[in-house]
Amino acid sequence: MRRLLVVLCSLALVTGLAPVAVAAPSCTSTLDCSAAEIDGMSMAERLEFVRDMQSGPAVALGATDRWRNIEGVITFFRDRGLGAPGTWVSYVDAGIVEGIQRGIAIALGWSTDTGGNPGSAKWASYLTRLSTGQLTSRAAHDRAWSEAEQASTEYGNTMAEANGVPATAVEWRFYQFSEMYRWALRNRPFALDLLVIYGPLISPGLVKARVPFYDWFTDVSEAAPSTKGCEMAYGFAELHPITGVFGIAGLFLAYMKELFEEYQAQT
Repeated sequence: MRRLLVVLCSLALVTGLAPVAVAAPSCTSTLDCSAAEIDGMSMAERLEFVRDMQSGPAVALGATDRWRNIEGVITFFRDRGLGAPGTWVSYVDAGIVEGIQRGIAIALGWSTDTGGNPGSAKWASYLTRLSTGQLTSRAAHDRAWSEAEQASTEYGNTMAEANGVPATAVEWRFYQFSEMYRWALRNRPFALDLLVIYGPLISPGLVKARVPFYDWFTDVSEAAPSTKGCEMAYGFAELHPITGVFGIAGLFLAYMKELFEEYQAQT
């Protein structure tokens, strides 16, 4: 298709005719779009792409709802007018979406191309284990998912920096919220223990409801918690850093009151 486009454009230059518009191949059908091509997409287009992957090729892997939380994040970016092509948000998000796309292709046997994205192989491993029944426990599933997303996210951040677009102070504080989310996925037993210890100081009822609340907050098959979480985290990031907090576990506890209030409002 691309070769045909080049030929048509060359003929146009020779004959003086306007180039004929030729549609680019659909990423959903090819699963081989580069991070640069995804960076060129709008957030609305990426949202549709992620949804199409889940309802299309990922069905064969039993992953029809494994990136609903990514949908929630992209929805937040779209609604806030964030993530225009060439921005830090766009590059980081493109790294995540590319990793998912190539991971599906590898797991399906369509391709072996990682695109240089370390997340691709991790997503492929996650999907292979998911489809063969190796991730039946919530803790095992969430750890594998978070490790794949971590690698894709870090790749997107590296890509942004390589293109001369480092995160702003606000963006970096927002990034720390995403780090906390992935930490929560990887550290379920420890995090639940923290809620037992500190829950009474954070919010009434948190200790008793900690398991269903934690399941809600870390559920990758739901878009609403991630959208609301992003709204809250970005609002905090625009105002100031959360002070007096040490490490990711401390950041986790710092966000719990607002997250638990949101959980109560939705359930």
